[in-house]
Amino acid sequence: MSVTRQSRVPDLNGAEDDTGRKASARKTLPDKPTRVVAADVRVWQRVGDVWRYRELLLSLVRKELKIKYKNSTLGFVWSMLNPMLTLIVYYFVFQVVLHNGIPQFALYLLCGLLVWNFFSTALPGATQAVVGNAGIVKKVSFPREVLALAPVGAALFFFGLQALILIAALLVFGVMPAWSYVPLLIPAVAGLVLFASALAIFLSAVNVYLRDTQHLLELVLMAWFWGTPIAYQYQLVANRLPAVHLPTWVFLLNPITPVVITFQRALYARPDPVSATGAVIQLLPSNVDLMWYLAPLLGVIVASGVLYVGALAVFNRLEGNFAEEL
Repeated sequence: MSVTRQSRVPDLNGAEDDTGRKASARKTLPDKPTRVVAADVRVWQRVGDVWRYRELLLSLVRKELKIKYKNSTLGFVWSMLNPMLTLIVYYFVFQVVLHNGIPQFALYLLCGLLVWNFFSTALPGATQAVVGNAGIVKKVSFPREVLALAPVGAALFFFGLQALILIAALLVFGVMPAWSYVPLLIPAVAGLVLFASALAIFLSAVNVYLRDTQHLLELVLMAWFWGTPIAYQYQLVANRLPAVHLPTWVFLLNPITPVVITFQRALYARPDPVSATGAVIQLLPSNVDLMWYLAPLLGVIVASGVLYVGALAVFNRLEGNFAEEL
């Protein structure tokens, strides 16, 4: 069922003035185009539109994938070479050169980078999605939020390819996942995708009016990366928070942190490995059960769902003037 979106326009046949008399069409016609503040579409209708226009969304995702490696000989292989080279470099730096003492630290690092690569790839593309497709936004009636979701879908595809490299690396290094924690990867990925989708829709709409958004995002992502336990241990920060009178759960308020540590716990599988010198290294909490990881993941899903609806509301409020701003 197709949904046609139209903006409300003034009645040029005449309108009643304050005294109840008819005003002429010439008087009601403004000198400049009427500025519409919102599209006439309900937020909950927009939620359903994403599903109803799923074929269009898939077509846009395929378009994103084709454009990324257009005229490339290796094509999607490049997406797999990136994490492979990252693994080799980090293994050489941390294991051979620095001797940091953490067994297979490169694998621990790659578990977090897999999550971050999806997030940092999806958002920049989504932020520029509406502006970059100004031509069809002005001419065709369709739910424009699918433009922002297409880069998220493309990033999810590359996430799957890079996950294959991580799985292969685990086999090569003989690291066995913690099978009891592997099912947690499902809510972890669901929360990650939903959170990225919410931000994608919001940023794509704001960027139409404030073009500096796409540049500011680069700085925010840089700071966000170092605020997430990817290149360092989660427990390193968690152990220091009580010293500054903060509870350890404050670190989990970063929505990416629960996802990252779940991947690390399930795939790297060693919360407190023993170094070559016999010292125990605390990477993740070792005295917690599966529910400790599941609870914040459910919180991310619920919070992301609320943010998703809120992002659609903002998009609904701003979409009416996209054509004028573009």
